[in-house]
Amino acid sequence: MAVAKACHQQGNQAAEEEAIMQRLNEERGDLLAISAMAELKRTQGDQRAASSFYRLGLGTIAQMKSPHQSLLTWAQRAQAYLDEGADAYVAHMSDHLSSAGIEISQASAQVKEAFDLLTGKTELYLQQPNMFFYPGLPHRAWFEREEFEWVEEVEGYTDAIIGELKAVVEEAATFEPYVQAQPGRPNPNNPLLNDPNWGAGYLLKNGERQDALADRVPSAMKALEAPPLPTIPDRAPMALFSRLKPGTHIKPHHGMLNTRLICHLPLIVPEGCGIRVGATSRVWEPGKLLIFDDSMEHEAWNRGASDRTVMIFEIWRPEISFEDREVLSVLFGAINQFGEGA
Repeated sequence: MAVAKACHQQGNQAAEEEAIMQRLNEERGDLLAISAMAELKRTQGDQRAASSFYRLGLGTIAQMKSPHQSLLTWAQRAQAYLDEGADAYVAHMSDHLSSAGIEISQASAQVKEAFDLLTGKTELYLQQPNMFFYPGLPHRAWFEREEFEWVEEVEGYTDAIIGELKAVVEEAATFEPYVQAQPGRPNPNNPLLNDPNWGAGYLLKNGERQDALADRVPSAMKALEAPPLPTIPDRAPMALFSRLKPGTHIKPHHGMLNTRLICHLPLIVPEGCGIRVGATSRVWEPGKLLIFDDSMEHEAWNRGASDRTVMIFEIWRPEISFEDREVLSVLFGAINQFGEGA
């Protein structure tokens, strides 16, 4: 790097760049050379090139166990430059589109999401089911109520369900911990294991009607006749009341399958509650279904002052043919039966 330094002092940027690149070709992770090239490109006003070398430097430092304080200081300077560049990039792209008569805020949901990914506003979230992946389905976090003809019928039972729920919600037997240890199995790695702050009151569980609660909420059971609930031996249909106590946070996680959509019918919802699926967060509004793909990363929270309760059920992904649904139902049943002890 002595040659590069001498060229820098002489103001010969072309020779300086050649000397630095020679060193980087010999050792790509040489932080002195990376830093010198980043600063040179910054001086030349080549923002894209400078950013690429700053990123290389940050990545190299991130792999060090105990980087020197001087490197951490440089990293802060590099990150500040990248942040400024990101803002300038967004402004440039927005201005360019506006000059062509295009406003991102008025574009389709797909274009807006693509723009946010391009500009680093959001992360890319994909289906990552824990157990079974059905290929070819769109990686889509949220589905809208208007897409399903049965939604209006289910939502029409909201007030009646709330009335029935209030009659049983305070009874100790209504709810059990949503996440429970299973005899003879390793405990789930979940901070809410056996925690009643996230409670489940089952109406349908593992394909069987739970009479103790179901008999007391006939409106809920009637509402569940409308959507296309899966029927899978020892697994589905599934439906429950989910109660989240104040201060409870369901950490980011993925569901088991990508062949289903999870439906929430909000019943009792205080302020301060919300759910994130993929890059987008929404709030529950009583009587308005939320429908999402739980194979994508999702989390939920109650930052309010009272309990939040929703009715949860699952439906088939609408893109899956009836023929495939039949095959998958048999397949999932076989999975459940494999290796069971006597």
